[in-house]
Amino acid sequence: MKLKILNVILIVDILSLLLILSILFIPSTIARVILGLPFLLFFPGFTLISALFAKKDRMDNIELLALSGAMSIAIVALIGFGLNYSSWGIRLEPVLYSVWTFIFITSAIALIRRAHRSKIHIFVNEITLVLPRWEDSLFNKIFSIILITAIFSALGVLAIKLAVPAIEEQFTEFYILGITGKAQDYPIEYDIKDGQITQVVYGDGTTNSISGLGIVNLGIVNHQQKTVGYFVKMTIDDKPAVINFGGTNMDILGPIDLKTNEKWENAIGIAPQRAGDNQKVKILLFRGAEVTPENSLQLLINVNQTE
Repeated sequence: MKLKILNVILIVDILSLLLILSILFIPSTIARVILGLPFLLFFPGFTLISALFAKKDRMDNIELLALSGAMSIAIVALIGFGLNYSSWGIRLEPVLYSVWTFIFITSAIALIRRAHRSKIHIFVNEITLVLPRWEDSLFNKIFSIILITAIFSALGVLAIKLAVPAIEEQFTEFYILGITGKAQDYPIEYDIKDGQITQVVYGDGTTNSISGLGIVNLGIVNHQQKTVGYFVKMTIDDKPAVINFGGTNMDILGPIDLKTNEKWENAIGIAPQRAGDNQKVKILLFRGAEVTPENSLQLLINVNQTE
């Protein structure tokens, strides 16, 4: 049975345009997923191959599919590489418009080249549908059934995945940064005299003999998918220690109420009270009314007694 359908190249152009419209006017939709995958993994390679081999005999569908996929990955990677060194960067809009421009240009070239071929309609394709011949061997029958089952199973899994919203992982980010705002350059050595800190040395060699505190930046990010109140405690060698926050010493820092995906980051001061090497500073994070810490961070400091 023969059917006439719109040229596949034009179908690709139309689907690409629909993807752009869905992203611009419907920010969250299943169409973005359904159209986005072939837009990146099939369309660029297909239009490029159509432009390059427009005047040659049509290749096998399996070969066309494989080549289109491989070429698309390479093309999108090269486009991303170019955007990375441009002022636009690798963001949704630049990638979307760059890939669409490539698809549009190569599809136009393919249609123009095909128009020069004799007796061919550039806007319509004629396809022949052949029903499976069940008089073939048992192996071919089994293979056809397995292939059809696999295709419908994959479509079913995709439909369920799109219909059922994913349950986001629930966790809390808890971190400390040094005085440079990086995961380094923490206070490592203190000088103490008559119970008072006279100097603090940091990992980058910086010294501080004014504040009388070792400063770190403490950060909490709530990914629990609900508003949570956090509390922070500190111990030195497993003994309770005060936290200096905003110039005030406190046994418990909090509550720190954070909404979903909200971040809290502030400087806190660490002030050991006795001399000793390799003192273990633990910063403990508690969630709500829980008595067991959800997370903890650890530093080692040396405290020198000076005369």
